[in-house]
Amino acid sequence: MTNALGPLRLYAGLAVVFFGIVPATMVTLLVAQGKTPSSVGYLLIGGIPLVLAALVIAIRGMTGGENEESARRLYLSMMLVAGADLLLLGGNALLRMGSS
Repeated sequence: MTNALGPLRLYAGLAVVFFGIVPATMVTLLVAQGKTPSSVGYLLIGGIPLVLAALVIAIRGMTGGENEESARRLYLSMMLVAGADLLLLGGNALLRMGSS
């Protein structure tokens, strides 16, 4: 029987980095440089804690011992990253379309 948790740990870690930390950093830099409407900064108030929570839960899932609990934590971290992307990137796009 194969262990499906190994690839899940890898992909959850990559998801947190590429779809969580990088977009949050990019939106933060856009707001700091003034290249986006100032109201996008309010989206960071909700997006940054989601990404940080996803990072903490992903680390706990990667280091956990029990397979079911680790898998549940890794899935939760990927869901939090998806929510943060929806909030940050979707909100940024909507606010940019509304201000044009």
